[in-house]
Amino acid sequence: MSMVTLQLGQCGNQIGPDLFGILSSDALHGPRRSYGAASRERFFHSTAHGDLVARAVLIDMEPKVIKQSMAKAAASGTWRYGDASHFSQKQGSGNNWANGYCVHGPRHREVVEELVRREVERCDRLAGLMAMMSVAGGTGSGVGTYITQCLRDTYAKSFILNHLTWPYRTGEVIVQNYNSVLTLAHLYQLSDAILVHENDMVHKICSQLLNIKHISFSDVNRVIAHQMGSVLQPSLSADSHGDYSRNPLGELVSTLACHPEYKLLSVCTIPQMPSSSIAYSTFSWPGLLKHLRQMLISNSKMEEGIDWHVHPHVASERPRSLTGTSFNVSLANLLILRGKDVFSTETGRSYRAYIHQYIKFGISEEDFLESFTSLEQVIASYTQLS
Repeated sequence: MSMVTLQLGQCGNQIGPDLFGILSSDALHGPRRSYGAASRERFFHSTAHGDLVARAVLIDMEPKVIKQSMAKAAASGTWRYGDASHFSQKQGSGNNWANGYCVHGPRHREVVEELVRREVERCDRLAGLMAMMSVAGGTGSGVGTYITQCLRDTYAKSFILNHLTWPYRTGEVIVQNYNSVLTLAHLYQLSDAILVHENDMVHKICSQLLNIKHISFSDVNRVIAHQMGSVLQPSLSADSHGDYSRNPLGELVSTLACHPEYKLLSVCTIPQMPSSSIAYSTFSWPGLLKHLRQMLISNSKMEEGIDWHVHPHVASERPRSLTGTSFNVSLANLLILRGKDVFSTETGRSYRAYIHQYIKFGISEEDFLESFTSLEQVIASYTQLS
């Protein structure tokens, strides 16, 4: 099934090329032929000459960033944007949500809807639509919200995912708080799910995990694109029977946003490190899963600095760790594993071996997991002594 992506404003149109670059590489060099075919169908359509063209519509009220994005895609040599899949004007929205939502959006509605319609009609099976935008400026937030409203009216039965980039706390735009509030309030009524990336957290990942000295928006965008790709690329589940053609947006919505009051999603990935360090690192699935679980429990987006004192609460209790961090509560979680020997993790023959002999006497899986976590903290404490 195929997704149509809308890149809105400067932020959406800067993240887009990085995202499709990752997706195209995976589609062309994926581990299996069926995987590559599913990835291509999901994110690209092919020309008569076999060129990969992104299933995307680029929208901005200024032409500069769109031109840069299209040039970057063409320079990759592996994929490109459609020649007539973009729309821009000569004047921006002035970082004003109202200007984008009330003026530019309605003024250019027909043109944008026609561009989206063309991309939708190129899909044999439409999985849904994804709108990528910032919440701080005027075009991404204001026009993006208005276009999302149009998509909801026109494609009432399709899944709509909004990807939002949250601004730095220190401020990029003086009225970013106004724009952010208006964007989120409106999208909560329109979107099926809202995936959020916070610039402050991604910046921290670039600094502490990737060891980037002078961090630019390009660095931040690459991390966001990588995390998005890891979620949106094809994957298998226990009941998929080797079929990669499931609806990716439908799975995200039905699994993670199963109640209309809870639509906010976040991504947590592990490991995160410079590509130059990968050759000198060794990972095991049990170790990665153990760290990822504690990251979830302690609401940490980075492996570094995990609070191992946080434990799952019992009944109505909500204990805090020694550092004051409370146990993270979430409605639902979706685990996606990618890599070699992935099927040896939870689906292997030895998974949960002999556990039933403990359960019948009152020891649960949670008891085992808490014991693993406690010993991990002991090991970490002794390691700090060396």
